[in-house]
Parts: sequence; structure tokens; C-alpha cells
Amino acid sequence: MLLEVSRLTKRFGGFTAVSGVSFDVAEGEILGLIGPNGSGKSTTFNLVAGALKPDSGSVRFCGADIAGLPAYRVAHAGIGRTYQIPRPFKKLSVLENVALAAFYGSNARVSREKSFALASETLKLVGLQETGVVGLGAAALKKLELARALATQPRLLLADESLNGLDHSEMEQAADMLQRIRREKGLTIVWVEHIMGVLMRVVDRVVVLDHGEVIFTGAPKDAQNDKRVVEVYLGSEAVA
Repeated sequence: MLLEVSRLTKRFGGFTAVSGVSFDVAEGEILGLIGPNGSGKSTTFNLVAGALKPDSGSVRFCGADIAGLPAYRVAHAGIGRTYQIPRPFKKLSVLENVALAAFYGSNARVSREKSFALASETLKLVGLQETGVVGLGAAALKKLELARALATQPRLLLADESLNGLDHSEMEQAADMLQRIRREKGLTIVWVEHIMGVLMRVVDRVVVLDHGEVIFTGAPKDAQNDKRVVEVYLGSEAVA
């Protein structure tokens, strides 16, 4: 297993956002992390990425416990992440934004020249032109966010709602891109997403959270037939 999360718990005052969450991710797998609003998805994501420190539990990546490490050390360990709301440096070009991620986000100590070469290569991978940031649409901003994460040369990509704000055609393209990146780069992906119709056809397994606890782990088709998952999350809406 590339990632092993064990009994992860996080409290904010008297509120327990994540309670004893455990799951693992095999190398090369795409795992969907899903659940209703307030289920603990974002908190779990941030605990793995180093944005939050857990109160208890462990996060083992490549065999080493990284729980509680700051985000830059998690990135240097080989975990890249995207953000739900892209916030690129608007005064920099698309190429410069990605080169900056390559230069500072990776532990490979790449040179300035190599960081720009890596940025150019990454932009081609995600299908984004080397242009200015101002005026980019939602789909292009999502590609830029993905490119910045990939430029850190991760082994594990944490993708946070990559479909948010996209139309149906753009969603399908983004989902296909994640599959292609997994195939071409050999990446392992943990994907938090609300658009179930797209996510369910892409992921190998899903972990379903509710009120900070894991209520289901398994194949997407089995999740759709699980009584508790349907009750708390999928409801009466069939997954297309």
C-alpha cells in the first residue's frame, strides 16, 4: 500500500470532525473519497496533506508516518494536491505559475532551467496553453491547478473537487484526463468529488464518510447498492 490512514481523529473544540478514519490506497489506484456535506472529507484530505495536524492516528506514506508534518514536507515526501478553488499568481504567466511549483514544491532540487522545462512539459500533458492567467475560464483554471500539483513530481495526487464549476463536457474531459495521467505518469490518486455520475465510472474503489466516520469501503457498484450509503448520501438519485 502506498498510503495507509489509520484511526485518524481531528477535533475542533468540542466538535469531532473526523473520528477514527482508516483506509488505504494501493499504488496505481484511483480512490474516491465521498460523502455528504459535513462528512469530514475536507478535514481528512487536509490531515493527509499536512494542512492540519491530527489529534490521534497515523498517516503512513511509503512506509513512513507523515501525520503532523507541515504541508511543504508532505509535498517533498511525494504527495501533490490540488485545491477546490484555484488561486494562481495572477501577475505571473501560466508557465511561470507551474515553474514555481516545480522549483519550490519538489524535493528534487531542480534548477530554474529544468523547472521551466518541466512546467512546459506538464502544460502539454494537461492541454493548457502558455498564456496569461487573467481571463482564464473555469476549465483552464482547473487544468492550471492540476499542472501545478503535477509539477511537484508526486507519487500520490490528492485531487480536490476537480469537476466543480465545469459543464458536462468539461467534466468528462477532466475525468478522462485523470485516468490518462494515472496511466501515463503511473500516479496514484485520491479524489474528493461531489459529481457522482462521473466519479463512479473512473475510480477503482470508494471510501464513504458520514459524520466523520467511514461507513463503506469497496467497489463503486457495491456502494450504489449499499443501504446506508444510499440512505445518507446517494438518496433517491440514481448514479448515472
